[in-house]
Amino acid sequence: MPKKSILLVDDDAFVLHSIGDFLAAFGYTITAISDPAQALGLLSEQKFDLIITDLVMGVVDGIAILRKAKKTSPLTQVLILTGYGDMSSIIEAIRLEADDYLLKPCEMEEIQFRVEKCFESQEEQRKIKAYENYLPVCGACKKVWDRQGGADEKGAWVSVEHYLYTRAKMNASSTYCPDCFARAQEKLEKEFENN
Repeated sequence: MPKKSILLVDDDAFVLHSIGDFLAAFGYTITAISDPAQALGLLSEQKFDLIITDLVMGVVDGIAILRKAKKTSPLTQVLILTGYGDMSSIIEAIRLEADDYLLKPCEMEEIQFRVEKCFESQEEQRKIKAYENYLPVCGACKKVWDRQGGADEKGAWVSVEHYLYTRAKMNASSTYCPDCFARAQEKLEKEFENN
C-alpha cells in the first residue's frame, strides 16, 4: 500500500519543520508549505490523505484550506492547528467538516495520536464509499460491476478483491480467513504483475 501523504500548512517555519520531521519518522510522505496561497494552488493539482493546517495565517487562512480540501477531495482528512482557541473558529471549522481541531502548543505524541485517528476515520469512510459504489454484484460468480469512471462508460465485471484494491486502495482481509486472504492477495498481485 502507498504511504499516507500529509500536507502541512503553517506560516511558522519551526512548526513546519518540527511536526514534519516528527511525522516523517513514522513513514508518512510530508509536503510542508509556509505560504497558504501556494497550498491552495497545490490542492488543485494534488490530493493528500491528510492536511494539517494552521488556522490564522493572514489573507488565506486555515478555513480556506479546509474548504478547498473538502471540495476537491471529500475523503481528505483535515486537522486544524491553532494558537487561538475561540469558540467561533471551532464551530466554523466543525461546520465545514474539519476532522479534528488541536490547540497549540501541543505535544508531538498528541499530534501522532490525532493523525492516526484521522487515518482510521478515513479508512472507515473509504470502506463505506467502496461498498456503496460496488453494487451490483453478480448472484452467480459474485463479481462486481466496475463502472470505471462513470455510468456512461462500459465498465467490466471484476472480483471484489480487484475492485477494492484498485478503487478503494484497500485489501479485503476482513471478509477472508487468513489462509484464503493470503491466496487471494497472491492471486491479485500476480494479476497486476501480468498487466
